[in-house]
Amino acid sequence: MRLPLAFVSLLALVACPFLGRAQAAPSSKPNIIYILADDLGFAELGCNGGDAYKTPNIDALAAGGVRFTHFYTAPLCGPSRSLILTGRYAFRTGATNQDACANLVRTGAKAEVMIPTLLKKAGYATAMIGKWGQLSPSGSPAEWGFDYDLHFKGSGIYWNSSVVKGMTPDGAVRGSPDTYVLNGKTMQLGDKQYMPNLLHRHVVDFMEAHQKQPFFLYYSMSHVHGEILPTPDSAPGKAGVKGEERAAELYRDNVVYMDKLIGQLVAELDRLKLRDNTMIVFMGDNGTAKAQSDRATIGGKRLEGEKGSMKEGGGLVPFFVNWRGVTVAGKVNPNVADASDLLPTFAEVAGVPVPTDRVIDGKSLVPYMKGETTVLRPWVYNQLGPNWYVREAGWKLNQAGELYDMKNAPFSETLVSADSKVPEAVAARTRLAAALAQLNPTGGILDKGDGSGRSANKEDKKKKKATKADGK
Repeated sequence: MRLPLAFVSLLALVACPFLGRAQAAPSSKPNIIYILADDLGFAELGCNGGDAYKTPNIDALAAGGVRFTHFYTAPLCGPSRSLILTGRYAFRTGATNQDACANLVRTGAKAEVMIPTLLKKAGYATAMIGKWGQLSPSGSPAEWGFDYDLHFKGSGIYWNSSVVKGMTPDGAVRGSPDTYVLNGKTMQLGDKQYMPNLLHRHVVDFMEAHQKQPFFLYYSMSHVHGEILPTPDSAPGKAGVKGEERAAELYRDNVVYMDKLIGQLVAELDRLKLRDNTMIVFMGDNGTAKAQSDRATIGGKRLEGEKGSMKEGGGLVPFFVNWRGVTVAGKVNPNVADASDLLPTFAEVAGVPVPTDRVIDGKSLVPYMKGETTVLRPWVYNQLGPNWYVREAGWKLNQAGELYDMKNAPFSETLVSADSKVPEAVAARTRLAAALAQLNPTGGILDKGDGSGRSANKEDKKKKKATKADGK
């Protein structure tokens, strides 16, 4: 049983300092909870027709709101999160690869502006709870406008290293940290602490502290990024299961546990009587990881591509909005949209203008949330490293001038001959080429990585490492 706020211990007040503040009058502004699931691909939710996993709590949320079937983001977590939080494409921010995301400008006139900074102008309390990663590895979310912050290094963080050692068949520990950071203070992850449960506890504490004032919660979940480990609900002995059988069972456990936490979150909103004044947005940060992609099927068919690829399975992600009294329950929106649309959407909901001193690439999705079907944007743009494409409902054109017929997407993409005279293909090429010319990615910040979208230039990294070793 949860104690009333008046009886919260001094320790809890330190962990969540907002709990000690006097509460303001109830706000007419809606709360915004943005849930970002790590490595959860489009085909891993039941509401999208996924075969392999049961996600009843998430499916119920999707059924109560507007679900998108053509929502895109960058195919890796760092560039994806940069796009989400700035509303700007990678060639404008420089977040073209994982390593480059650390170089987003934080100070001065050219500093990037992220969602929490905007919403604070509208009186929102802001929190970042969960994975932060590449966006400022040597800094903290506080630098980007978050009042409250719990983050950790790495991805797929579940247990501390001593517990992980006993779970892996070979006894290896692969990057699991023993610490996390809470409002600037390094904390120890205990042997009995499960990171997803810890994140959930702080999510609830933050919501309790702001029952009568608007808040923006960026909830960056730990699930379902590898290395996949047993959950607290996994059957005894599963840690010793070998090979593909082990991987499939434990991955399924993790999807189920993530769904369970979403159900608990909604229950807490109901308990706090915040549900009717809270917009819940759910999204995957990129496509399914390669190790799980063969099992992520819809109607027995695998998606073309996976996390890290420029195919459909890399950038197409689950996305829906649930806001009682505003979103049209059961609405499925087939129009293209992408992660740059989040910043202007949240700004409109909060009643604050978007920056006018820079290009914001996104369009507010509020009309779609209200059930409108008029197309807000005819195409979306996606980039990772030196590769990019523009995508409209039935066609895709990439940086090499290759046109793809997408009528069978997300299961297959058909390359169209460059000299095709088919009227529909010719018209699509003309439209999308004009869109790329308008964007002009080659005139922006070019990728200086190794070409994979994952790493900086290897020679540059070697030079920096050598310089550091020399003490220069």
